[in-house]
Amino acid sequence: MAEFAIAGGRGFLGWHTAVRFRAEHKIEPKFLGRETFTTVRALVAALSGVHTIVHLAGVNRADNDLLVEQGNIDIAEKLAATIVAIGEPSHLVYANSIHSVTDNAYGRGKARAAVILQEAIDKVGGTFVDVLLPNVFGEHGRPHYNSFVSTFCHEVAHGREPQVKIDKPVPLLHAQKAAQVLTRAAHDRSSYVIDPPGEAHGVAEVLGRIVEYHSKYAHGQIPVLADQFSVDLFNTYRSYTFPQQFPFAMTVHADARGELFETIRMHGGTGQTFVSTTFPGSSRGDHYHLSKIERFFVVKGTAEIALRKVYDKEVVRFRIDGSERRFVDMPTMWVHSITNVGEDELITMFWADQLLNPAAPDTYWEPVEIEEAPS
Repeated sequence: MAEFAIAGGRGFLGWHTAVRFRAEHKIEPKFLGRETFTTVRALVAALSGVHTIVHLAGVNRADNDLLVEQGNIDIAEKLAATIVAIGEPSHLVYANSIHSVTDNAYGRGKARAAVILQEAIDKVGGTFVDVLLPNVFGEHGRPHYNSFVSTFCHEVAHGREPQVKIDKPVPLLHAQKAAQVLTRAAHDRSSYVIDPPGEAHGVAEVLGRIVEYHSKYAHGQIPVLADQFSVDLFNTYRSYTFPQQFPFAMTVHADARGELFETIRMHGGTGQTFVSTTFPGSSRGDHYHLSKIERFFVVKGTAEIALRKVYDKEVVRFRIDGSERRFVDMPTMWVHSITNVGEDELITMFWADQLLNPAAPDTYWEPVEIEEAPS
């Protein structure tokens, strides 16, 4: 029985938060989707046995302002009525917004929702954490909905040239950092307000960075990643290039002496490179990373590289022969493995953008192959 639930768990931030629950806390939360919010009765049944709710469900954009404002209020009213109907002292973590102090449809809706939820929690003697999030961006955000960063990354990755309409500094917080705040608040059964700071970047500056990333990554090169924001933005961008860009075929220079090809070029950095041998039928991997950038290059033999997005069941497979001179990069929060499917020894070169830190390896074990999607 799940003791934690995520309202809006199938959405962008919901997925990131569920991954963080799994990776950092070994917890499988219950997902509350749109179908659960049809009636209070359905919500009461869904929240049976749940003592902590992370409320992320909401409306960011709609056909008109009224739908945005009232949509957030309606969702909060249903959840509040459910909490009161259950009558137990729940712990509620609410993903509010720094825009809740702004007099616009979204801000008014989020602010009113906070009041409604707080009143419900007070009635049952529970605890309430009000998390004032800045603009959140990250891997697999929905373009033209979740963030201008998602829109820019999607458009640039697909060869288009988005335009900046209004250039201003925007406080940005990566979804995994937001998820870390939310999951830790879920474990702290007390009431408080927290406003995790975003890192301010101009809209035009962000687009310029993404265009620069694209100019390098389109040739298999890793751009300059001087700080964590750069890594987060690059990982966000490259989530829109997978799987269609891979396997990536390298440029091979051949003459009478043999072949020469470049497997990795990282501008402004080094990272870590290592080589493994794998016997026929054996596999390596079955894990995922939250931030690490990783490249698999088959030097000799035949390999199957399998990947699955965390909380999905569909597996993406690439079969690569060492003679093909191709590589595959591992997207963040995708479980991956490599298996020797040939008859000879498999030789693989691996590259990661960071040195291994045994105290914080950013490696979370999970099998690629599952019978069905986790619920």
